[in-house]
Amino acid sequence: MVEVIPELEYEVEDQVLWIRFNRPDRLNALMPNTVDKVAEYMEAGDEDPAVRVMVLTGVGRAFCAGADLRGGGERPHRRGYLELEGPASSWAHFRGFHSLFMKIANTTKPTIAMVNGPAIGGGMDMALHCDIRIGCELTRFFTYQNVGQIPENGMCYSLPRIAGLGRALEMAFTGGFLDAEEAYRWGVLNKLVTSEQLEEETRAMCRKIIGSPPLVQYLAKKIIRRGIDSNLETVQEMCANASGILGASEDAVEARRAFLEKRSPSFKGK
Repeated sequence: MVEVIPELEYEVEDQVLWIRFNRPDRLNALMPNTVDKVAEYMEAGDEDPAVRVMVLTGVGRAFCAGADLRGGGERPHRRGYLELEGPASSWAHFRGFHSLFMKIANTTKPTIAMVNGPAIGGGMDMALHCDIRIGCELTRFFTYQNVGQIPENGMCYSLPRIAGLGRALEMAFTGGFLDAEEAYRWGVLNKLVTSEQLEEETRAMCRKIIGSPPLVQYLAKKIIRRGIDSNLETVQEMCANASGILGASEDAVEARRAFLEKRSPSFKGK
């Protein structure tokens, strides 16, 4: 049973795990253990057979404002590790902080960032680590330029793969800001809708995901993410192996029967 904290909501509803940043008075700025908890919640959702998809979003008018620079926020170099300085501090940051963001990217089940407002620094990192991003006219993305820091926690890896090398460099060179329209044009947002439509559009996406065979999703996600850093031959080999696994699955039999019987399938992830 996952231990829930007030600053981060955990709610399972209709096979969807809703994870909501819950510090609206601070634009959902991060507390010292927030990223740990996001990773913990997603790991719990991965292991919960009642969950098919996970949605990360914010309460109020922001998605997540990143580190709380006014106090009480993340101290990534002091996360239960030794009080280190210089290069040793950077290594502690990698061991104790970057790995948490990697856990978000490496979940088995589909993840959606419902970006209801500004996603700043670590908030943008977490949104980019999700599989799908849905936004509205209030969506804004900011990197770390305003605090004199390079985009970190995986953003230098994920942004050029999502938006393209030239666009990622443009963002790095020009202040690290994207509004909703440009984020959609760049492919950072999969969908751009009005704020009134945002939750329903997200729920509609969840329903589509739930209606698809889970084993197909899990294996496709693994292959597509691994394939980004691989080559065609390796990806083809992974697909061939996955095809054999899927062909013998109960869900594949059910999918074929449902197609022939012209009915909605009932998948079990087996």
